Amino acid sequence: DEHSKTLFLGYSAAALELRKQLDGVGVEVSVTQPLVVYIPCGVGGAPGGICFGLKHEFGDNVHVFFAEPTHAPCMTVGLASGLHDKICVQDLGIDGITEADGLAVSRASGLACEIASRLVAGTFTVSDSELWEQLAGLSQAGDSFMEPSCCAALMGPARLKHHAEASQLLSRGTHVFWATGGALVPPEERMQMHRKAQDALKAAMLSTG
Repeated sequence: DEHSKTLFLGYSAAALELRKQLDGVGVEVSVTQPLVVYIPCGVGGAPGGICFGLKHEFGDNVHVFFAEPTHAPCMTVGLASGLHDKICVQDLGIDGITEADGLAVSRASGLACEIASRLVAGTFTVSDSELWEQLAGLSQAGDSFMEPSCCAALMGPARLKHHAEASQLLSRGTHVFWATGGALVPPEERMQMHRKAQDALKAAMLSTG
């Protein structure tokens, strides 16, 4: 339920788990060593709750960015307009169609928008082709897999690079890419996704080469 405060607070508990993981490997979080977290965003309940928990746990030393599909940027639209859940992407002529099925949402949660508007550092959008390219790169880097929707988070540094103030975060601190989907995807579907990702990467290389 996107309006449930209980569910929202439940998501925030993930911040405590991240704190334990960081402490376990001796990662410092401070003004000089900030924590930068990139979270895929659909309706906003989970990322909003996680953001709330992270800000409660780390305060101003954490910077949270939401990643959305270019064709379904409901949180970006809600926050930028100030209308929150009183506006949907179709109101702006955006079709809401994306292969990032977990993020294919046209209208953001009003509760998530209200809270995130005071806490989130920013949002950015990612095209479907970039999702597949990131999945291909992830596979090549370490034979890893996560759902294409989750790959939206991996574009965070590339987006921050083009923002004068945010780009300063790239040279310091710890960067966390929130990836919570993919473990239950059947092997056959994984293979299909990997093939599609490789095709997308080849197409991108041809277009730039």
